Amino acid sequence: MEFKAILVSIVDQCSGSLGAVIMGYDGIAIEEYLQPGKGVDVQLLAVEYASVLKEIKRTVGVLKTGELEEVSIVAEQCSVVVRGVTDDFFVALVMAADGNFGKGRYLLKREASRIREALQ
Repeated sequence: MEFKAILVSIVDQCSGSLGAVIMGYDGIAIEEYLQPGKGVDVQLLAVEYASVLKEIKRTVGVLKTGELEEVSIVAEQCSVVVRGVTDDFFVALVMAADGNFGKGRYLLKREASRIREALQ
């Protein structure tokens, strides 16, 4: 399955989702999907968080606690769930503050292996 179809599936199944992006820790997006008319720049948000995620990933490595699996960022107006997919890529789901956070986490975890396979 192509990247866009995976992202569409995740966003459409999770109420309150604004969009999703597959991105490298270098800040370069592979693919993104935005809910029509939501007006959120998911890619810009992910680019800004990519440098923070890269540092978190480095810290996890230094502490030898295993691979980075998930990071959640909750702000007043939106939440972002980031799931590590490979050493170089992650998928991020952006949700409105009242979005279904638990289902978003579940969907990212479920689809991570499909994204990993598609990246190879």
